[in-house]
Amino acid sequence: MSAMVVDTPEKDTVSRKAIAPSRGRRPWTFYVLASLFTAYVIALYGPMFCIYVLSFQDIRGGLVFPMKGRSLHWFVDLFTQVRTGDVKGSFDRSIKLAIMVTIITVVISFLAGLGFRRRFKGDSIVFYMMIGSLVAPGLVLGLGTGLLFQALGLSPAWYSSALGAQLSWTLPFGVLVMFAVMSRFNNAWDEAARDLGASRWQAIRLVMIPVLAPGLVAVALFGFTLSYDEFARTLQTAGSLNTLPLEIWSMTLNVTSPSLYALGTVTTIVSFIVIGVSLGSIVLIQKRRGAQKIKG
Repeated sequence: MSAMVVDTPEKDTVSRKAIAPSRGRRPWTFYVLASLFTAYVIALYGPMFCIYVLSFQDIRGGLVFPMKGRSLHWFVDLFTQVRTGDVKGSFDRSIKLAIMVTIITVVISFLAGLGFRRRFKGDSIVFYMMIGSLVAPGLVLGLGTGLLFQALGLSPAWYSSALGAQLSWTLPFGVLVMFAVMSRFNNAWDEAARDLGASRWQAIRLVMIPVLAPGLVAVALFGFTLSYDEFARTLQTAGSLNTLPLEIWSMTLNVTSPSLYALGTVTTIVSFIVIGVSLGSIVLIQKRRGAQKIKG
């Protein structure tokens, strides 16, 4: 005969106290960690916020506080005055270069993920060769790329030597992200598509790419942001025409006006737009996939 367990009022009170959160004061460690986190956030975003605020001064404004009026003068000056540098041209080159780097990074990373789905002889050597450029200093690698182009009789340019130098930086990250995404892909889906009569290309286009789409967007975001902001590997490989990071660096040497702050604000807005579009596309892909599952 099984014994019955009867909950007494005393046991019920003890269990509720154990489950209910404590209403007393937080431990001192919480306040220490909260203070450290607050200091970290201020140190990280404080300088950026100062630049954004100072970029909205009027023509009387300087490089330090206090602000003198509010206007969009320095944003207009940034794209109309020659003395601020070739901002429009450098911005155009950086965007084009980032797009090229993004496309190549996504394609090669995806192909590398497909190639490493199964082990093959020498795969470890190939893998470490792909990510080996992460160890080399960026400035030295860019210098070596520029010297290689000169030895081949080719003039360094932002669309050739700078492209190769930046790919040595973006491809390892893209491959690592793609490997992590590919490891969660169930090979049974690919095999099921092949059993139903799909060709190899149809299985990749109709099954693998839709499933791996969020990961591909993440690889594209890595490639674009790393290329758009790359300085060390582009310094010796861009040739006579600067990209935007190089133009900003040159402006710090001869421009002493808040137009430099306005340029920082514009580049940050562009970065946030790219990040927002990427995250939004991932959300749309997930929603579309969920709707397809419900219909199925």
